[in-house]
Amino acid sequence: MRMDPDASKLDEERAAFDRLQKKFAGQYRRVFSDPLHPRTIVVLPSLTLDQNVLSGISGVHHYEERMLCLLLLLKFPKARVIYLSSQPIADEIIDYYLHLLPGVPHRHAAKRLTLFPCHDVSSRPLTTKILERPRLLSRIKGLIDDPATTHMVCFNVSPLERRLAVELGIPIYGCDPDLLPIGSKSGGRKLFREAGVTIPDGFEDLRDAKDVSVALAELKARYPAMRKAVVKLNEGFSGEGNALFNFDHLSQGAGLSRSIEEQLHTLKFEAGSMNWETYSGKIGEMGAIVEVFIGGRDKRSPSCQFRIDPLGALNFISTHDQVLGGSGGQVFLGCTFPADPAYCASLQEEGLKAAKALKDKGVLGRFGVDFITQRHGDTWTHHAIEINLRKGGTTHPFTMLQFLTAGHYDTDQGQYFTPDGRSRFYYATDNLESSNYRGLTPEDLIDFSVRNGFHFDGATQRGIVFHLIGALSEFGKLGAICIAESAPQAVDLYRDMVSRLEHENTANDENANSPAS
Repeated sequence: MRMDPDASKLDEERAAFDRLQKKFAGQYRRVFSDPLHPRTIVVLPSLTLDQNVLSGISGVHHYEERMLCLLLLLKFPKARVIYLSSQPIADEIIDYYLHLLPGVPHRHAAKRLTLFPCHDVSSRPLTTKILERPRLLSRIKGLIDDPATTHMVCFNVSPLERRLAVELGIPIYGCDPDLLPIGSKSGGRKLFREAGVTIPDGFEDLRDAKDVSVALAELKARYPAMRKAVVKLNEGFSGEGNALFNFDHLSQGAGLSRSIEEQLHTLKFEAGSMNWETYSGKIGEMGAIVEVFIGGRDKRSPSCQFRIDPLGALNFISTHDQVLGGSGGQVFLGCTFPADPAYCASLQEEGLKAAKALKDKGVLGRFGVDFITQRHGDTWTHHAIEINLRKGGTTHPFTMLQFLTAGHYDTDQGQYFTPDGRSRFYYATDNLESSNYRGLTPEDLIDFSVRNGFHFDGATQRGIVFHLIGALSEFGKLGAICIAESAPQAVDLYRDMVSRLEHENTANDENANSPAS
């Protein structure tokens, strides 16, 4: 039997990628333990996810800037960083990050940084754009002096990133894309069951509207008083693939499934640009799940973050409480660090069960496990809802905190400590957005930060680090990590910054419109 040429090529690519990944353990052992060892890090912040789902996120192409926190890897004096992007990143933004480097002169770091923009802002993954540009690919290869000391860091790893890794001849510090089904909504539910982690009642592996309506009807039969259930696309991102179904005005009976199917167009989508026609197509394309909607007044959305290194060691990185918004309260807006001490210990236990199961499956790199947590008297119950086999919204805030303070997260105490024993907390958001901020340039923001004393101070290890700065002028959107001595102080710092930013921009508008201007 003659093999399909495309299938044969894919098998060759998989085999080549496997060889690269197997060599990574040796590189990790030699290079990562020695801060003075030469190394090259290729940073690929491509959001290689469903573009229809991403299209509902304001300024989404600027999310490639979230991985600029990795420029602080230039703290290693012999490290080189190659940063890839769809469009050029403003010099002021690069300077802002390089000046955050502790103990490294700006000029020294800048000489070891190379930026490669594609000059392409189309709504396609960055990795696709790079693979389409052989000359750019050749220039990237030309900067890799030694593949044995080079690796790639990605936002998420799909077959596209695997192909690019093979083209460049370097490994990825991330999960093999063949394991991605584990990180889907359906795959996550299955793994949680295997690991003995509690999950919301529901159904997975749904492939069309009929599957969804039958699942919703079955849940309603199990819980007659239930008013809402949640439908989730398998490959949804940041809650944008979620939708709520309301059972109000539907009477139970033999025809409930059909009645539900007729009402699926009334789903309340978290993504504002989504409609039932597109959503139903996505169900057929990627699959979906249905779960009971966990309500209640005392409900939280915590998460745990882990890393499995190339030597197979499982590292507990952090815990967070997610800040959710959107029409149904399911869209990720930001997070507080660390998670509430009232349930942090039990949260860590549940997260670790899932992490060990993922390790057994061969997962590599960083990932997160999300929960819905309910209070019942003096106890908290955790329901696992999602696995993120990628660098999620909690990755860059914690990474920045670690680079800036050189501290660590103590799992026994559920707190973060600097080397001199000081506790640090933060409030972080990707979604500080206002029409009042439009027109503010990166230079305006940096000036505002310094004049108001918000710029992160290495001496006090307190202050604000901004990100998504490139989205500010056009979209009025900004990210911020507010680091302080306690959780309330971090929130207060954020509120103070927002208040002054609103006041400052209003004052500037009034001055611009005054007769004297």
